Amino acid sequence: MMLRKLFNEARSFKNDLSLFKSEISHIRRRINALAIMEKERYVRDLLSDPRYDDMRRLERHGFKVYSQNDEDGIIQEIFNRIGAEGRMFVEFGAANGLENNTMKLLLEGWQGLWMEGSAKSVAGIETKFQDVIAAGRLHVRCAVIDRDNINSLIEGYVSGEIDLLSIDIDGNDIYVLEAITVVKPRVIVVEYNGKFRPPISIAQQYDPTFRWRGTDYVGSSLAAITKVAARKGYSLVGCGIVGVNAFFVRNDLVGDHFQAPFTAENHFQPARYFLTQLFHSGHTPDWGVYEQV
Repeated sequence: MMLRKLFNEARSFKNDLSLFKSEISHIRRRINALAIMEKERYVRDLLSDPRYDDMRRLERHGFKVYSQNDEDGIIQEIFNRIGAEGRMFVEFGAANGLENNTMKLLLEGWQGLWMEGSAKSVAGIETKFQDVIAAGRLHVRCAVIDRDNINSLIEGYVSGEIDLLSIDIDGNDIYVLEAITVVKPRVIVVEYNGKFRPPISIAQQYDPTFRWRGTDYVGSSLAAITKVAARKGYSLVGCGIVGVNAFFVRNDLVGDHFQAPFTAENHFQPARYFLTQLFHSGHTPDWGVYEQV
């Protein structure tokens, strides 16, 4: 009798525990949904500022397909305004290929080069994207990039004018940007450290062996990158609302398409990494063969 009683109590406890876990899971989902709703309200309130009424600004156009945050939408809007020529991109710091600034373009028929320092990530890309690699639309190189090797790495694939250059190497971005001469992009996307508001103009000390440690010692301020880009003939035309990426257009293409002045003070967005949760499609990103309809 005692054993049966203990067994029944244990079974009851197990059922109660299962019910408790289910309730906790429900509460977490509800809290997550409420957090997203609150962040959506925050962004709506933010964009209600009159400074964003000028449709030449880019923040309202941001959305995610495969980018980290709102970069896909901003890139799309930039090319809607200036047009694309050869539909050619170069991106380094491409990670596993499933969340970057050019996968959407690849899906839309563009071609280009991805470079990534992780051999494991490159092996995954070569497996996952074998269809577009075999078709010659995507080239992948495994390389740890620095300011001394960047031109030779790109030149092995392309030179001259390209449509888009995306730089995301979590550290030496500004130095690599400054060193690039082999291609002349129409648009450049560069990560900046959104902790440092203009007029702070700083960059982490150059170190080709640097690997980001997950701290705030990383990259360069927007003001610093804007100065380097200006020396290369590019204007800052906007930043993503999350405060991660800055967008530059070659001066000969700017025209009246974007809001002046093209300064860090005008276009700076502070780091709002808490908004990343808004830019999630709900499922794990993947690549497969799609048919044009």
